[in-house]
Amino acid sequence: MPGALPVSSTPDGAVSARGVSKSYGRGETAVHALRGVSLDFERQRFTAIMGPSGSGKSTLMHCLAGLDSIDAGRLWIGATEITALPDADLTRLRRDRVGFVFQAFNLVPTLTAEQNITLPVALAGGTVDTAWLQQISSSLGLTDRLTHRPHELSGGQQQRVAVARALLTRPDVIFGDEPTGNLDSATGAEVLSLLRRSCREMGQSIIMVTHDPVAASYADRVVLMNDGVLVGELEQSTPDAISSALAQLGA
Repeated sequence: MPGALPVSSTPDGAVSARGVSKSYGRGETAVHALRGVSLDFERQRFTAIMGPSGSGKSTLMHCLAGLDSIDAGRLWIGATEITALPDADLTRLRRDRVGFVFQAFNLVPTLTAEQNITLPVALAGGTVDTAWLQQISSSLGLTDRLTHRPHELSGGQQQRVAVARALLTRPDVIFGDEPTGNLDSATGAEVLSLLRRSCREMGQSIIMVTHDPVAASYADRVVLMNDGVLVGELEQSTPDAISSALAQLGA
């Protein structure tokens, strides 16, 4: 588990960060959430970000996704630098090229599963690729659930709808913030398997923040953080190995 993570001189991954710093507050009470983070997330890979509470993992994800500003450094989504993008351009980029799967399913209760999946495209005034929608729905086992509303679906089915919504625009990257946090272990395993399959079968890139070593073991790569800095990584690791690495960080 090396202390420094190598980065390329020219960012060409799904998402890249160079020297990213972020603080909250000022003076003696300032909290330094990120301290000069440089990192590449490869395309078509499933990466988990882990660390103790307060390590900066959620802040890093929010900054990478353009949901939060940074104090210093540079950020790219694909080949587009987002560091100083105007708000309107950043909003458009997130809508068209970024997908999100959160712990809360964030489905509209009055809409069907299909309407929830296509909602971002509808709000943007776009046209749904029906063939791609059918392929996603079939891959995620939702074909016979598309006319159901959220209250008629199980928790796992609702999260699959959220995953389908994130995949629909073929984004450069999908960010997951504790996506299985509200699911039981069996359903969580099902959703994580689907996310892993989306990398291998659909060429998707996924970055997931989690505190759960079992969830992280589904990822191709686990990035470890502590006190706002990167402290190492694990490749295709087991829950026990991940738990041991976290224990060394005091998690």
